[in-house]
Amino acid sequence: MKSKNLDYACKLFDEMPERDVQSWTILISGFARTGACRFVLELFKEMLVERVCPNQFTLSSVLKSCSSLCDFRMGKGVHGWILRNGIEVDVVLENSLLDVYVKCGALDYAERLFETMKERDTVTWNIMMGADMHIGDMEKALEMFRRVPCKDVASWNTIVYGLMQNGDERCALELLYEMVENGVSFQEVTFSVALGLASSLHVVEIGRQIHGCLVRLGIENDGFLRSSLIDMYCKCGRMDKASLIFKRTPLRAKYKFTSDEVKTEIVSWSSMVSGYVRNGEHEYALITFRSMLREQFMVDRFSVTSVVSACANLGSLLLGQSIHALGQKVGYISDVHLSSCYIDMYAKCGSLTDAWMIFTLTHDPNVVLWTSMISACALHGQGKEAAQLFELMIREGMKPNEVTFVVVLNACSHAGLIEEGSKYFSLMNEVYGIKPGTEHFTCMVDLYGRAGHLNETKQFIHENGISHLSSVWKSFLSACRLHKNVELGKWVSEKLLQLEPSDEGPYVLMSNMCAADQRWEEAAEMRRLMQQRGINKVAGQSWIQLKNQVHSFVMGDRSHPHSTEIYFYLDELIARLKEIGYSMDAKLVMQDVEQEQGEALLSHHSEKLAIAYGIISTASGIPIRIMKNLRVCSDCHNFIKFTSQLLNREIIVRDLHRFHHFKHGSCSCGDYW
Repeated sequence: MKSKNLDYACKLFDEMPERDVQSWTILISGFARTGACRFVLELFKEMLVERVCPNQFTLSSVLKSCSSLCDFRMGKGVHGWILRNGIEVDVVLENSLLDVYVKCGALDYAERLFETMKERDTVTWNIMMGADMHIGDMEKALEMFRRVPCKDVASWNTIVYGLMQNGDERCALELLYEMVENGVSFQEVTFSVALGLASSLHVVEIGRQIHGCLVRLGIENDGFLRSSLIDMYCKCGRMDKASLIFKRTPLRAKYKFTSDEVKTEIVSWSSMVSGYVRNGEHEYALITFRSMLREQFMVDRFSVTSVVSACANLGSLLLGQSIHALGQKVGYISDVHLSSCYIDMYAKCGSLTDAWMIFTLTHDPNVVLWTSMISACALHGQGKEAAQLFELMIREGMKPNEVTFVVVLNACSHAGLIEEGSKYFSLMNEVYGIKPGTEHFTCMVDLYGRAGHLNETKQFIHENGISHLSSVWKSFLSACRLHKNVELGKWVSEKLLQLEPSDEGPYVLMSNMCAADQRWEEAAEMRRLMQQRGINKVAGQSWIQLKNQVHSFVMGDRSHPHSTEIYFYLDELIARLKEIGYSMDAKLVMQDVEQEQGEALLSHHSEKLAIAYGIISTASGIPIRIMKNLRVCSDCHNFIKFTSQLLNREIIVRDLHRFHHFKHGSCSCGDYW
């Protein structure tokens, strides 16, 4: 049995002329240790048929199997057999019974047994604490913890971990400090729980102190704890620290790993990939993922979802398709969660067709999948299709959640669907009992504002008592700029600056509004105010990915190695576009300069440079995909429409808010963005 050669043990057992309780117990406990729980229960039944009376050790192994299988009927039957046959029970056996009832969710049985127990040890109390925490009754669990007469480290681990899992991290932290004050020695599990707590609270100083303890104890290289440390630093935004621990891993020097070492290594790799994604360092996430593949570690599901998210944020379609193929190759069937990630990735990489394919091929879509597809349609300017999909979702009996309403309201806003958006906003609270949050209110302000209903926007903010939300004022100010209402814009910007005096948004928008209205002194005053307060404007940047290399551009940038060819071609292209009707909108120049100088500034916007480079670097007929960190301006929007018409090229632009698909001289947004 110790060699785990159970087949041989069974053969020997079958050949025994007489099988007493000891031989039965050895066989049953052996199979219980290996997790063959169903077979353990069959052996137990056979043992009773042969009229061999089990002892406490036998019964303990059988009850352990009942717990593992959550077999309430069998566990209750064993309990009944014990009572009927007058078997003397000790605290270990009673704890096994207690565990069966708790694992099977029969808490009334567990409580009755607990109250009748003459002897209770810390295991008993820990089981009951765990039962209360499982149903979320933390008040009762804490009360139970305080009643424990002699708390061991497992008791502290149970309550601290339970509080953390139920969202009460502050109380968990207080108990952790109390544990230290009481001089309780930490186990590996305790350190891991404490690091998890630091992660949840995003308090790196706590994690750093725990790290110091591990170093002093000489156990910082333990695989389990090392993975917990890496995860903590990742979640606290300290990727430099996480990377340092990851690179110093002693296992890096080994050529062979035990199965446990492989598991901890995979967890560490996954934590690094997800950590880079969480902290916005998407390119490092991809580099780490490639290294993971190169070192031939098994790619787990968690790593795949993380790296798919990185591709989505980078807009890297080819790489995203490769990761999708890899996931299928290693056998990860696209469940609802993974499918949602793929839909999001394809949508953000500009391929709505692939997103639709994933959606239609997924069986039994849940609310997350429906929401992802509605969001994909909204992102690509298909507001009507998004609204229709939302209606279909409701007809299919799927209940929308808060996020679903955010994406469908956003879709209505970008498509000018005022009637539908207003209906869904009312539906949210009246039918589904969802109280509107900041994002819902902001979508509604954006809906009215984009449509030019500025008075209704002002009234909506007043009626709903949301004047304390800076996001609604930002949306309102954008609408004022869009519809060139400078006076109302001034009033809105004053409200916004009271809430967020250090945010660059209101300064830039107001300065641009004044400049567009040729109020040069007022525009200059806003820029001076920014300088005085040390506020910097985010520079417009566009980028294009060609042959796995990302090329970035800013306005007037000449640092690119092919800048001479880019500028020569762009000037030539603009001259050709003017012949077919394109004219620059000099009002969009935010400086008081002459017409000719203003056109020179407009002609070198970052998206124009990126598109020009894409055209001279790719064969005709290949779609050009670029990304921009800000909203595309109306002149560039017009320029791209004429370019798609002149060159018969499809151009896909992802700006701060949405995708624009330019083809044959028109845009998917219908010039409403």
